[in-house]
Amino acid sequence: MKPALLEKLARMSPAIETVLDLLQHYPRRYHDRTRRAEIAELSVGEEATIVAEVRRVAARKARTGKWMVEAVVDDGSGMLNLVFFNQRWRERQLAPGTEVALYGKLDVYRGKRQLTNPIVDVLGRAGDPKTGLVIPIYPQSGKADVSTWEIQPAVACALGWAGNLAETLSPGVLGEAKLVGRTDAYRWIHRPETAEQVRKARRRLTFDEFLRLQVGLVARKRAIEAEARGFRHVVDGTLVARFHKALPFELTSDQREAIATIAADMAGPAPMHRLLQGEVGSGKTVVALSALLMAVQGGYQGALMAPTEVLAEQLHAVARDTLGAITVPSEQTLLAERPVTVALLTNRVGAAERRRIAAGLTNGEVDIVVGTHALLFGDAPFTKLGVVVIDEQHRFGVEQRALLKGLGDDPDVLVMTATPIPRTAAMLVYGDLDHTELHEMPPGRKTVQTVALATAERAEAYGRLQREIAEGHQGYVVCPLVEGSAKVEAKAATDEYERLRAEELRGLDLGLLHGQMAATDKEAAMAAFRAGDTDVLVATTVIEVGVDVPNATIMIVEDADRFGLSQLHQLRGRVGRGGDDAWCFLLADPTTPDGEARLEAMVRSSDGFELAERDLAIRGSGEVLGERQSGLGDLKLGQLPRDERYVLYARGVAERLLDDDPKLARNRPLAEEVDDLLGDDVEFLFKS
Repeated sequence: MKPALLEKLARMSPAIETVLDLLQHYPRRYHDRTRRAEIAELSVGEEATIVAEVRRVAARKARTGKWMVEAVVDDGSGMLNLVFFNQRWRERQLAPGTEVALYGKLDVYRGKRQLTNPIVDVLGRAGDPKTGLVIPIYPQSGKADVSTWEIQPAVACALGWAGNLAETLSPGVLGEAKLVGRTDAYRWIHRPETAEQVRKARRRLTFDEFLRLQVGLVARKRAIEAEARGFRHVVDGTLVARFHKALPFELTSDQREAIATIAADMAGPAPMHRLLQGEVGSGKTVVALSALLMAVQGGYQGALMAPTEVLAEQLHAVARDTLGAITVPSEQTLLAERPVTVALLTNRVGAAERRRIAAGLTNGEVDIVVGTHALLFGDAPFTKLGVVVIDEQHRFGVEQRALLKGLGDDPDVLVMTATPIPRTAAMLVYGDLDHTELHEMPPGRKTVQTVALATAERAEAYGRLQREIAEGHQGYVVCPLVEGSAKVEAKAATDEYERLRAEELRGLDLGLLHGQMAATDKEAAMAAFRAGDTDVLVATTVIEVGVDVPNATIMIVEDADRFGLSQLHQLRGRVGRGGDDAWCFLLADPTTPDGEARLEAMVRSSDGFELAERDLAIRGSGEVLGERQSGLGDLKLGQLPRDERYVLYARGVAERLLDDDPKLARNRPLAEEVDDLLGDDVEFLFKS
């Protein structure tokens, strides 16, 4: 392989630097030379794919000053003109003799049949042998100046260097799952002779991707269970029962079941590692406080970590007000008891208060600490940390989770998210955790009426907002940007705040909240809104999680098509929390099918789990899962929800493999692949 090509491959994103990188740079699609339309048979207005050879090409400047590239192609049945506007690089791409696959709509200009700006795939350069009927088309890189016809021979070299590949699956698994061997899979996905070979190769390599993830997650879960010491908590004490009795509402059956499951975990010898997924407003906080009290009633301390200061302060207020009437034994008071003590630790807490909290933790007078990432860095000297609750845990990386867990001696860990994700996706993101779900809503909680409107119909939404304010309620206006941008046409919170004060909402008390504000200003804005001093809060997605103002009954989301589906559902969950009728208006003029699909889904459903499935189908697992779990970037072929069956089967195979060979001592190739995939996070699992 030429050094110049190696340099260009290294500049691609992701970089191709090894033989394995090249072998896993899979074709994005294929052209079957046996299935194509012939130029002579095309009708005007017909869309089709043709395979032809370039006869001539030329570039010229139009009268407008922009470049035009014109080419003529021939497929043996006839010739056809191609026209490209503002794409002068096509002159280099379409050198005479180049074989191309073209997709477009046939039209006529000045009596000549032509394709205008068709989609082009180069199948071979002039002089290349025209071998093979199924031609792989690879992801290319204009920035690195790498084209598919350069990748094809490079992959052929890599296949030759690799030879026969180490097999990670036993003949029994291969036969049971009807999977081809690994060597055939890599050869067929890059140099197939038939479409059936492509299908079989993708099936095997997709399964391998999910298997590597599942082996790592199952092994990590088992290692933690085997090595951790854990506490046997007193879960039948009186604190939790007194807390539930004092609540002004009845627990839902989902809440009762979740609390019972958590109690069973905490009473056992191994540390709890549980995920609590809950619908917006389903009462996760009550479940979390119950878990914290289970630790406190046995003489242990609890930590509740939130992703933002706004949410940490709100959770602290709820915990302090809810638990303040519950007492625990104390030798430091005359009555030999004191209220449960809940402290707040964020970056805003001053040095004197930090010292007081530290002293309380040391002498056991502080029972629960609510905080942000400040909890991670030694400011909270827990003496008997028994349980850690992490809210919206997908916002924390693996390293942060490990740091927080390291604050105590193998405490129980409960992670919560109000952003439901589908079951199979959860097996990848949270595969090392046990799962509990809250679907049931508390009594009296009404469904928010959701209306999608074009921006030209905004008067309807703002009219409803004014009526709600007149009736004594409050509302939100949510914008996608903080400040105006020359690059992005979207509403900005700072600009809308000023405009609304002067126009639609003149005379009302407006507040502004966004992530770039100083912490004191953010808290002041939230405090004024909670107290009812502000009628309308103009905000960005900083209010997406955890903000709870029962008097807020209406939300208007500007440029709603710019938000993800789960994000829109989270935003909508900020209104209707007080039992009154509530509305969510989605203002948008979507320009893409995905944008339209998200708005339609929001109007049709208020079920977060259903919307999560829909979001996954619309956007695909790469965007939905993002960077929440190391290793997900390895999903080059796998897609959810399409490949759900592979996820489920891979989980079962992973468990059987580790049952039989816990350290994969007899399957070192698979052990090394899992270590490479998940890195330091699981590296210790398979060291021989």
